[in-house]
Amino acid sequence: MKPTDFANHLTEFLSMYLPRQKNASKNTIASYRDTFKLLIRYCQEQRGIPVEKLNMGMLTHGLIADFLEWIEKERKCSIATRNQRLAAIHSFFRYAQYEEPTGILHFQKVIALPVKKAPKPIVAHLTPEAMKLLLSQPDKMTVKGRRDLTLLSVLYDSGCRVQELVDIKVRDVVLSNPAVLILTGKGNKVRRVPLMKNTLTLLENYIQENFLDKPWRSDYPLFSNKQHKKLTKEGVAYIISKYADLARQISTIVPEKVKPHMFRHSKSMHLLQAGVSLIYIRDFLGHEDIKTTEIYAKCDSELKRQAIENAYPDLVDSNLPDWSKDAALLDWLSKLK
Repeated sequence: MKPTDFANHLTEFLSMYLPRQKNASKNTIASYRDTFKLLIRYCQEQRGIPVEKLNMGMLTHGLIADFLEWIEKERKCSIATRNQRLAAIHSFFRYAQYEEPTGILHFQKVIALPVKKAPKPIVAHLTPEAMKLLLSQPDKMTVKGRRDLTLLSVLYDSGCRVQELVDIKVRDVVLSNPAVLILTGKGNKVRRVPLMKNTLTLLENYIQENFLDKPWRSDYPLFSNKQHKKLTKEGVAYIISKYADLARQISTIVPEKVKPHMFRHSKSMHLLQAGVSLIYIRDFLGHEDIKTTEIYAKCDSELKRQAIENAYPDLVDSNLPDWSKDAALLDWLSKLK
């Protein structure tokens, strides 16, 4: 059977265009691949279109719109996930319009599908006290406990994403002065973040204890599991959840759910509250646009209150009369209907 134009375009898009021309990361390619796996499944199950017969002409803007509704309502995906799937489809059709100009009108109708407006996300983070309590839970008397303490400290202190954490190799840890951690983020972009004194000490001891300072182990994952393979994102989430449960037995200041990305949010909020410029926080986190970093400033109501207090004099007299003792006023208020 002759391959369809959709099969040809999708194969080239995922295997050639994204990795070689766009230099997309493995995670981005995997996310785009999953989008089209879902789209193919939708076409088979909901539209009765076998994958071997699926072509570009069938992928109308109406079908794509229905697919987006399906993943949101039937699969219970969030609006953010829906928009992420649409972004992958937009990217594919932008690629296709250059490869097949005769279908440009059809492709641009799909590209014109708008993202769905979503509520502004709340930046879930831990207070400094909650983070300190959480980091105090690993047992320093055991090898596993010391590994977990080092892992959690690096995750918080570097503000890295969980995928960046599990991807860290031993050679990415520079212990000499200045001590830095080399992180590979979205789009294979590399950044260097400074290591604070306490985290640096933990890393030095951890590397020495696990014999990771040998030259031939420089490409080993920094954090590994029992099978001596690098930890997965799910593995990190499990470790965090375990210690969060222990911390909640001591105090309610630790939220019910603590996810890995909350460490990154927490570090960002703590830096902001300490007076660090948004520009530095942007570079520290590896954001391309300062607008992404501004979400932390918008969410910190206490910081806003302090800024307003510092900028304007308090014109409202604190020595206010106690109107509750005014009998005539109380009598008038009680007659209001």
